[in-house]
Amino acid sequence: MQFKILKKDRQSKARIGLLKTTHGEIRTPFFMPIATKGSIKGVAPGELKDLEAQIILANTYHLYLRPGHKLIEKLGGLHKFMNWSGPVLTDSGGFQVFSLAKINKVLDQGVDFQCDIDGGHCFLSPEKSIEIQMSLGSDIMMVLDDVVPYPCDHRRAKEAVERTTNWAQRSKDYWAHHPASSLRKESPHLRWVPPYSHSAGRARPMLFGIVQGSTYKDLRLKSAKDIVKLNFDGYAIGGLAVGEPKEEMWEVLDYLIPELPEDRPRYLMGLGKPEDIVEAVKRGIDMFDCVIPTRNARHGALFVWTKSNAIRGKFYHILKIKNQEFAEDKESIDKTCDCYTCQNFSRAYLRHLFMTEDPLGQRLATIHNLRFYLRLMEKIRKEIEKS
Repeated sequence: MQFKILKKDRQSKARIGLLKTTHGEIRTPFFMPIATKGSIKGVAPGELKDLEAQIILANTYHLYLRPGHKLIEKLGGLHKFMNWSGPVLTDSGGFQVFSLAKINKVLDQGVDFQCDIDGGHCFLSPEKSIEIQMSLGSDIMMVLDDVVPYPCDHRRAKEAVERTTNWAQRSKDYWAHHPASSLRKESPHLRWVPPYSHSAGRARPMLFGIVQGSTYKDLRLKSAKDIVKLNFDGYAIGGLAVGEPKEEMWEVLDYLIPELPEDRPRYLMGLGKPEDIVEAVKRGIDMFDCVIPTRNARHGALFVWTKSNAIRGKFYHILKIKNQEFAEDKESIDKTCDCYTCQNFSRAYLRHLFMTEDPLGQRLATIHNLRFYLRLMEKIRKEIEKS
């Protein structure tokens, strides 16, 4: 099996697992830094390894537009293109259905986008999304889904659930019969294996299904039932953390997670804040991604530990490095942090970089915030181990 549960928490539904991919094993729960267009702004792939990132996330839609999936495949696949040797998960482009709603039209066949680069049109179908992800050489591929905003009326949410299930079936069918790409022919250790066969010693890319349904219990449960029937390698929960009250999000997770197979990884897409990640892990989530650490870093908002060991209660605060109070501060961002930024630079220097708009400031802040998130996941795993 590609996913194995190693330890369960005694007080919650949290668990530690091992997820085996073509490009290495990953300990769960884990956080994926987002390399939308094949890079994390200001951070080299080698530095991500130093930060102990296990896996990164790249975006199908954006790489399809530039530089193009066929070019990336020709140059050896995304891993070689960006010189990253670890696992890669690729989003299907489904989030752009939500985030670029003003420039797309959702049809049963797929999504018609007006390109935000040159104004032209591109069409992304479930089959096209899988084709692109195959060309990129992804380790974990996501099916195309119909993501709705919050609030959303029941009729539109029901339509999205039905369309997402239909697209999931089409994605799986196309994936099952897709011939090996030239990249895989050139790399014997990346040989294509038909879906759902577990031949010893032969790796294959994984395909995850996505559960939709907004905050409607009947739709969420229906979506989960229909998607689980299709037997994917893992299951993602989409369409949460898009503006709904926290209480509603936790309620959805509480009744939805028991409907997902225990022996498959569970992925809550797009969450978020450190305290929310902790709460979601307690409810049984294994995988996370979010732009918060990198986006906040570029605006000078840094995560600082307030408790050296515990991840309960208020265990961090946000340091706004542009504030005048740090102009003469000789201290590092966080004395307990082992990242390159904290080991070598003062708050005063980092503030100076931001105030003079030197790109180095954003780069150093990004390194620190990513290390905070990756260390958070390490702490979570240790807490579960001790339980």
